[in-house]
Amino acid sequence: MLATALMLLGLMLLVGSGGLTFYNLREAELSKTAAEEILSAVVEQQPGEKVRAIPPSALPVEGEPQNQEMQTIEIEGREYIGTLEIPAQGLTLPVLSQWDYDGLKLAPGRYLGSVFTDDLIIAGHNYPRHFGNLKLLLPGEVVTFTDADGTVWNYEVDQIEMLEGTAVEAMEQGEWDLTLFTCTLGGVNRVTVRCVRV
Repeated sequence: MLATALMLLGLMLLVGSGGLTFYNLREAELSKTAAEEILSAVVEQQPGEKVRAIPPSALPVEGEPQNQEMQTIEIEGREYIGTLEIPAQGLTLPVLSQWDYDGLKLAPGRYLGSVFTDDLIIAGHNYPRHFGNLKLLLPGEVVTFTDADGTVWNYEVDQIEMLEGTAVEAMEQGEWDLTLFTCTLGGVNRVTVRCVRV
């Protein structure tokens, strides 16, 4: 009797696990499709002629990084600040102006900061075609952000670290021009990619 009950419990757990896996794969595929559609709409609204951002060393002496609002592009009621490209992973994604759980199903979103103050932090789901492969990036690899005005901001991966999911202060600290992060599969930790502007 006990053996039968344990076998039934094991079978139910396997079915539940299979259902959860199917649900997650379906969500990832839907998010990929949504991100591709949104990306096309964002790129269409960005200026055709792109301009490279001025490196900090070329700014005038009194020229602290501009403390201005990032412009946005509205698509279907949501605002986007631009596009993020990670060439080493063949990835180009729209970036929401502000992250929220529903929005992250569509695209990564700004967690904090700005390109103008060299402290932009972008959060994304660990879907395979979103931030699922961040942990595979290597120091020196290129990351490019093109804002809504068409200005291209070039970055280079400096380091990758693993932070606890509750380490909010650690995520926000440091002299990083761009930070990308996503949760690990279990959701306990955050894969965190620190980048410097080049």
